[in-house]
Amino acid sequence: MSSIKISDKAINRLTLYHCILSDCLRKGVDSISSTTIAGLLRIDDSQVRKDISLLNNTGKSRVGYDVKELKSSIEHTLAFSKVKNVFIVGAGNLGFALAKYNNFANYGLNILALFDNNPLKHNVEIGGKKIYPIEDLKGQARKMDVDIAILTVPYNAAQQVTDYMIEAGIKYIWNFTPVVLSVPDDVQVWNENLMGNFFQFTYGK
Repeated sequence: MSSIKISDKAINRLTLYHCILSDCLRKGVDSISSTTIAGLLRIDDSQVRKDISLLNNTGKSRVGYDVKELKSSIEHTLAFSKVKNVFIVGAGNLGFALAKYNNFANYGLNILALFDNNPLKHNVEIGGKKIYPIEDLKGQARKMDVDIAILTVPYNAAQQVTDYMIEAGIKYIWNFTPVVLSVPDDVQVWNENLMGNFFQFTYGK
């Protein structure tokens, strides 16, 4: 991994560049310019060059970056190859969809199991992942050595379930609920603000 601190916004852009590069490889495109990447994302090409300068990449923006090399540089810098074991807490429609999303594996995200308080769902498998009672979270987290969870429970249960996850040793929470969670300083939360993202591009229409 790079020793340079990369901002959250830059990480987000680099993952988008990676999607573009993956598509280029599927289409047999060998090189790409910063201008092309910028045009696809509707951002300034100087921003693309600045982001790519954070990588250990020898390509030249004016000549064109080698697609395979640049894709590999992003994967190395963002540690795609490092497997990150994860639980999904909340086996509703969204939890099911995330469990079935096979592309996570390309980024090192390994979903091992789901948890839910509905006994009718217990021991059911979704995408090859078993659903456990939420009471089993602490034991399974220790057994499988997992400290990352994706939270997809109803909003009225979000904080209570979060408190339980923290007791179970979860240190990183990808929060898909519309709730701003209260957590200790040693627990990190990333809020996936679906409605906020939607209004970013519809505001003023």
